[in-house]
Amino acid sequence: MTPEDHRQAAEIATAAGGLLLDLRAALDDPTTDPQVLKAEGDRASHEFIAAELARRYPADAVLSEEGVDDTARLSAERVWIVDPLDGTREYGEAGRTDWAVHVALVMAGEVVAAAVALPGRDLTLATDPAPTLADAIAGPPRLVVSRTRPPAIAEELREHLAGELVPLGSAGAKAMAVVLGDADVYAHSGGQYEWDSAAPVGVARAAGLHVSRLDGSPLVYNREEPYLPDLLICRPELVDAVLAVTRGG
Repeated sequence: MTPEDHRQAAEIATAAGGLLLDLRAALDDPTTDPQVLKAEGDRASHEFIAAELARRYPADAVLSEEGVDDTARLSAERVWIVDPLDGTREYGEAGRTDWAVHVALVMAGEVVAAAVALPGRDLTLATDPAPTLADAIAGPPRLVVSRTRPPAIAEELREHLAGELVPLGSAGAKAMAVVLGDADVYAHSGGQYEWDSAAPVGVARAAGLHVSRLDGSPLVYNREEPYLPDLLICRPELVDAVLAVTRGG
């Protein structure tokens, strides 16, 4: 990993986000089928990111939500894990900004460089320079959850911590809400894939947040089966109290 990798991740994620905004504007018509918009966004962003990574890093492997999984990545030293459009549902809804683009570089199972673009907010957060973690605010812990299917663990945390649930769209938007100080905890138990969390985890860790599985064990990337059952991102001062619940203790 080199310092340049951080810049490249941010540059690619930002450019892909711009492409998605342009596409969204071009298709912003009452007669446009949202399903068509979402499918086109997934395709166009994936093709752009794949082409850019192939041009800039021809020797590196790529694991993308929208690509064919090449198991040669398992023996590669450097693997880019990307989600070309995280929060496809929100992207297809006019006016929503809680969708993202994820670009992460993984080496030896760990995210070493990453960027999460929030195009609807004209914002990209990356591992270097890392975001400054927002100051803690007084009040009940804010637990960011899915808009449509809050996981059981979030309900448990809300009860034990006397917290409040904050519905939001994509995984990247949820994770960055904790970085930006709009939420305090993102605990997910409903199952995800590596592309859902790799870039958000890299950026969150760089900002000084706690990142792990719900039992506190490390998150390991570029595994043969890229499914990750659970995830925890939270402010450092809440780690002990949160893990006491998520570990079942």
